[in-house]
Amino acid sequence: MNKIEHIGIAVKDIEKSNKLFSSLFNKEPYKQEEVKSENVLTSFFQTGESKIELLQATHEDSAIAKFIEKKGEGIHHIAFDVTDIHAELKRLEKEGFKIITKEPKKGADNKLVAFLHPKSTNGVLVELCQEIVAED
Repeated sequence: MNKIEHIGIAVKDIEKSNKLFSSLFNKEPYKQEEVKSENVLTSFFQTGESKIELLQATHEDSAIAKFIEKKGEGIHHIAFDVTDIHAELKRLEKEGFKIITKEPKKGADNKLVAFLHPKSTNGVLVELCQEIVAED
């Protein structure tokens, strides 16, 4: 794993949260994006080498809606940048980690993503992210 790519924060109202974090960081989000496959609206802030991702549910059955219902707003996951997500998933599975996403999928901010189950990571949802490189 190369670095912390971002910290995901579940929020009820992304516009209110954008204002809050814009005040906190003294800058606007650099990107907003809907990820329909996950039923979320995302907003990204750059903070040094890492990012903060705000996540608002767009459907009541989404993972973010369920998270907020159970735990309230707050830190949802920590994402790590990896060079080869497929190799990293194989390595982690061999190490005994429980993999939620067996096959990486397209996520927000031009990334392939996969998740590790919190039961195998001391209660923390871990996301692996690999930059999608455009082919010529």
